[in-house]
Amino acid sequence: MGMASHQPTGLFGVIRTFLETIKFSHTVFALPFAFTGAVLAASGLPSLYQIFWILMAMVGARTAAMGLNRLIDAEIDRANPRTCGRAIPAGLLGKKTVALCSGAAAILFLLAAYRLNYLCFILSPLALFFLVLYSYCKRFTALSHVVLGLCLAVAPVGAWIAIQGSLELTPVILGIAVLFWVAGFDILYSLQDFEFDCATGLYSIPARLGVRGALLTARLFHVATLGVLVSLFVIAGLGYLYLTGVFIAALLLAYEHWLLKDGDLTKLNAAFFTMNGYISITVFFFTLGDVLFSQGFW
Repeated sequence: MGMASHQPTGLFGVIRTFLETIKFSHTVFALPFAFTGAVLAASGLPSLYQIFWILMAMVGARTAAMGLNRLIDAEIDRANPRTCGRAIPAGLLGKKTVALCSGAAAILFLLAAYRLNYLCFILSPLALFFLVLYSYCKRFTALSHVVLGLCLAVAPVGAWIAIQGSLELTPVILGIAVLFWVAGFDILYSLQDFEFDCATGLYSIPARLGVRGALLTARLFHVATLGVLVSLFVIAGLGYLYLTGVFIAALLLAYEHWLLKDGDLTKLNAAFFTMNGYISITVFFFTLGDVLFSQGFW
């Protein structure tokens, strides 16, 4: 017999529970790629003002997106044994509370976009539209993983626009790399819901192609990620320090897929959370080092 759930008390208890249910710590996945776009746009270090508002935009956008996802998927989460312990189905947070927190995060995102520049502000509702769209995709298309990739691909593109106030090829290429990277690891993550998706008629690559087909698709997406990152070496005129970072990212991706070989999900946390955090941080730091070195910062 399960233990009764207890609602958090006090404002800080509610905020802590909300941040836990949206996996706030996973902001690290996309944030380094946003700063990679900013570094490339600035050809060095952006101003502290720009760094702060890009950070606020990223935190606001992801928090709003995840909060809305938990809200929209509340009944699906309740029916899924893997997710029935999440805050809303477990009775830890009410839907109104999650909606309020998500709305506040969306306002933070819009404010940050406004503080960065006019183009960022004009495009910000479009970004929010895709963030909301993702939460409904599993109901009608197996390409929900690609839509999630598109949502996170906005990070480096938006950061470039925040610095330059315009759009060029370089951030688009970086965004495409992020799209394939995110879609690939989201396919791997969705393997744990394979049976539930099949039973309930939800759409996903594993439900459509099976476990082996999903593993192959994820591998192809990650090969595409590396190919696009290598093309950025040429298009953005980057150096061999950046290329070293891409090589390390390739090794980390290979290790991620090795951990999940044959659909073994016992090491999913290491493959999904640890490896992907390392990959984004690696690409950022090696890109930053490459740009600073080329500009004579050391």
